[in-house]
Amino acid sequence: MASPPELMRHFLKKSYCCYFLLYPLVGWGIDLQPNDIVAPLPDKRYAQITYYNTENTTFYKNGAVVSASPFASPVVDAQSVIPKFIGTYTLANLPAASYIQIPYGSVKPAGSLSGTPSDTGIGDIALATAIWPYSNRETRTYLGLAAYLTIPTGGYSSMQPFNMGGNRYTTAIQAGYQQPIIGNLDGMFAIDTMFYGGNSQCSVACLSSTNVALNQKPVTTTQVGPIYKINQIFTVSAQYYYVAGGATTINNVYQNNVINTQRFMLSSLIHTDVGRFSLQYGRDMGIQNGLMQTRVFTLRFMKEF
Repeated sequence: MASPPELMRHFLKKSYCCYFLLYPLVGWGIDLQPNDIVAPLPDKRYAQITYYNTENTTFYKNGAVVSASPFASPVVDAQSVIPKFIGTYTLANLPAASYIQIPYGSVKPAGSLSGTPSDTGIGDIALATAIWPYSNRETRTYLGLAAYLTIPTGGYSSMQPFNMGGNRYTTAIQAGYQQPIIGNLDGMFAIDTMFYGGNSQCSVACLSSTNVALNQKPVTTTQVGPIYKINQIFTVSAQYYYVAGGATTINNVYQNNVINTQRFMLSSLIHTDVGRFSLQYGRDMGIQNGLMQTRVFTLRFMKEF
């Protein structure tokens, strides 16, 4: 009788899988909340807790739906709780901020993928620093730059396809701009590029009986949309995202799995005496490769301390 790893490899080979099916928690970009591009006041400290939930269904390969077994009804649910600690300051007389966040969560396959192992545990630690070369509160005009680093501290096993950790470093750079359009309506634009380190311990997810080298091209995400301040308490926004790039190689063999995804996100902010609440909902509108994300839901609470 075949061992569990052999059965898993057989399952994946029959499924025509690509790498993105197996890593639904990998973010394609740095999603911004409403007014994240607004320069912060210096010498502030904040704690934020985020609940993040996604549902992924329908597997695409080069723009076509794959319905062969086991993709009749694939489902991958992922959820996490993410504490974040933020500090603001001045750097070269410019507004600046830094944060650290440590996710804990789970990824669970279901539907026709229910025979695949799930994973629960700590994810990869993320660090970020942002600086605002230009900020004008009177005209509500801001230009911000940010750099991100993800450290592979999360749980990872090369012998299972779904992991909370990615077993590789990632870095990203981002630029964002926000200005008024009319009245209390602002417009924002941001672009970021994410760079991936190599994963030399990719086995089951790379359809291999031994560890092989996985590498990935950079992924660029563009986001644009309006932000409307209803009053001092409520702010709402709608964002459109376009994601491109990210093709992978396994032992230098090209996998023909370029990301080409369009998605949207609706957001609301509520400012209260106890802190700031944020609610976001979105989903993919179109996808080239991998599982379509049919639901993204986030609930955040941030408080100054």
